[in-house]
Amino acid sequence: MADTTRVKVERCAKRLRVYIGGEIIADSIHAKLVWELTHYPTYYFPAADVRMAYLSESDRAERPTLLGQARYFDVRYRNRVVANAAWCYPESPILDIRGYVRFAWDQMEAWFEEEEEVFVHARDPYKRIDLLHSSRHVEISLGGVKLGDTRRPTIVYETGAPVRYYVPKTDIRMEFLEPTNKRTGCAYKGFARYWSVSTDKTKHDDIAWSYATPIADCAKIAGLVAFYNERVEIVIDGVPEERSR
Repeated sequence: MADTTRVKVERCAKRLRVYIGGEIIADSIHAKLVWELTHYPTYYFPAADVRMAYLSESDRAERPTLLGQARYFDVRYRNRVVANAAWCYPESPILDIRGYVRFAWDQMEAWFEEEEEVFVHARDPYKRIDLLHSSRHVEISLGGVKLGDTRRPTIVYETGAPVRYYVPKTDIRMEFLEPTNKRTGCAYKGFARYWSVSTDKTKHDDIAWSYATPIADCAKIAGLVAFYNERVEIVIDGVPEERSR
């Protein structure tokens, strides 16, 4: 028998809304946060708070999972069909999600918690991010080349992640950084752009990043540059840091 205790379910007190095609397809103050064996949760909506007229059952069939046998739906609006963009588990062994509908995040147009749009995925209420201005002396090097030297970093302490040091561009040797096409999204910080670094004819792809316009809660790191601790040498107040794994 599957160990369903590995799936965590909690009620979400926030008002949650999902938009597609400019219209609200789900609007609830009774949604649930479900941790489906991932490091962040997802939203499940009571079917009563979903515009079920937009959903039509699809013929997609998959083997049962820990959550049970999924029943998939196409989302139809205007002249568009988004295949298999919603699903539920009507006979789930996890009773708390029976009668609830889950939507594919990337296939919806927008998600809101109360009146604030959220991006990438649902936020984990147990995850904390502290952004602290500091006067610690941070030196960043790669292959014997010093890339950054600052006494005014912003240090980001994030649950479950390595400590990150964000450095003003004026304290970075930007001539070694080459912009790339890589872009990533973070539910807590926003959307980042990346740089590669070339030293001694060796190119280190996508090793540094920056949030030009981060989410308001993380405004302190706007325009600052961070490097992967795992791939560079970092010295803090004269003491080399052990590389993160």
